[in-house]
Amino acid sequence: MSKEKVALKVNNIAHSVTHKNSYTVVLSEIGGHRVIPLVVGAFEAQSIAVALENMKPSRPLTHDLFKNVFKSFNIELQQVIITSQLEGIFYSNLICKLDDEIISLDSRTSDALALALRFGCPIFTYEELLNEVGIILDDEDEKSQTRIEVSKSKDKKEEPKDKLTKSDIEKRLQEALDKEDYELAARLRDQLSEFE
Repeated sequence: MSKEKVALKVNNIAHSVTHKNSYTVVLSEIGGHRVIPLVVGAFEAQSIAVALENMKPSRPLTHDLFKNVFKSFNIELQQVIITSQLEGIFYSNLICKLDDEIISLDSRTSDALALALRFGCPIFTYEELLNEVGIILDDEDEKSQTRIEVSKSKDKKEEPKDKLTKSDIEKRLQEALDKEDYELAARLRDQLSEFE
């Protein structure tokens, strides 16, 4: 397989249409139009969403704990590489630095993404793999995706923001975080950002 790497970013997370009780994480090529949809479980999606939205849970999630262990032992997560795909399952490596040694650790891709977002490190895949599994979005597909996201947000039953004050939303956001309801917390955070 070609070792030419392509940078990716986590674009969004949505309920999976094809897999019940699962979510699809969409990875977008940086500077291109190709995307990779990854199906992940509810817990993994929650952990990725928490990092993506920069939320601070009341107690550390497993990936937060993992990050704390890395930092305690001076292990630097330098990059994540999605290396291959077999029968719909993606495989990834965590490229870490300990002192002067570079270490590659096998990882589930969902865990790798959750950690990459927490560490702020780049996410890559190989050009050949992206050519094999990537989906090319044209401008119409991107507009359609935006329309879907907008319609999904309109379907959510939320109180109109003009009836809530900023402090009301901040209070509800903290309550949602305390209850570990990260989906509600993400929606409240979006509402809060509209005040700024």
